[in-house]
Amino acid sequence: MKRTIALLLAALMTFGMLTACGQSQPAETTAAAETEAVTEAAETTAAAETEAAETEAAETTAAAETEAAETEAAAEAENAVDLTILKEADDSMKNTYSLLAVNPEAPFADENGTPVEDVAVNTAGADALIHWLLTQEAIDLAAAYGQEEYGDSLFYVLEDVPVYTGEVAEATEETKVIRLSTTTSVNDSGLLGSLLPVFEEKYGYTVEVQSAGTGKAIAAAESGNADLILVHAKAKEEEFVEKGFARTVEGFEAERVSFLYNYFVLCGPSEDPAKVADCETAADAFKAIADGKFQFISRGDGSGTHTKELSLWPEELGITEEAESFADYTDWYVSANAGMGACLVMAEEMHAYILTDKATYLTFFNNQGVIE
Repeated sequence: MKRTIALLLAALMTFGMLTACGQSQPAETTAAAETEAVTEAAETTAAAETEAAETEAAETTAAAETEAAETEAAAEAENAVDLTILKEADDSMKNTYSLLAVNPEAPFADENGTPVEDVAVNTAGADALIHWLLTQEAIDLAAAYGQEEYGDSLFYVLEDVPVYTGEVAEATEETKVIRLSTTTSVNDSGLLGSLLPVFEEKYGYTVEVQSAGTGKAIAAAESGNADLILVHAKAKEEEFVEKGFARTVEGFEAERVSFLYNYFVLCGPSEDPAKVADCETAADAFKAIADGKFQFISRGDGSGTHTKELSLWPEELGITEEAESFADYTDWYVSANAGMGACLVMAEEMHAYILTDKATYLTFFNNQGVIE
């Protein structure tokens, strides 16, 4: 704009000079000069305006291209995980979590069956943690977990959960360290990371968390390396009770106290080559995977998720925990013997199907394929 004003001023000055000289020049010469000056000034102004418009258009185009690139990058980041929930909320895939306190008089033994002597079980600490986890405070915290970040709860409270209303014992020097052996889902999903600090700060305890599949979590307790367990495999929990490893905590009627649940979900690549999303039931979906020999990642670790998976395959396949049972299926059935997070990474990389608890999947998805 400043350049345009300067050009107009120059044109006016030229006009003035020509006018001043007009007394000694013919009228035609003066008029011609004036016309030429005005035309030159107009052409210069038009060129300047065209250049400014072109510059503005170029800047607008560059900004639009930058915005488009940023939008595309954001979309790519948002869709970094292709693994998708294809079957969920099937009644056969309900996933219930239970608490069991370890009996200090249990027949502790190592993995080879050799008796373990002098096991010290912190019964007071285990009781305090179980009592608190079943207070209304803890139940409300568990039910709300995930709502802010995921728009839905990652865990739900059972309708008939027994709510503890008594006193929760504070820690002493002898009872302050509690050993909790638990499944990966409540740990990898972040639930324990949300709940336990509240309990520890309020009552003075330190909870040492050992996280593995349910089978390994129970094995740790049976060898004397846990004060309580939090797991999700009913048959294995009942066996734990029958073998004398559990005890009833004051305020409850049975050794096994179930309080939370969510759902196992069947996930797979977004293109869903087996068309499991169209199957009526989870069992139908597993049959479709087997019939088409599509890649499937199994936990293979005796966890609650692994136990549930085994129950969903067609019976005629004969797939069990034993390696020889799926020896003929290794071209599509991968037994990972790993935790849920590692298996989700494998499924993503191999474009495979996988059974997982929904809480861990949502954490995996929202973290762009990373489980910390």
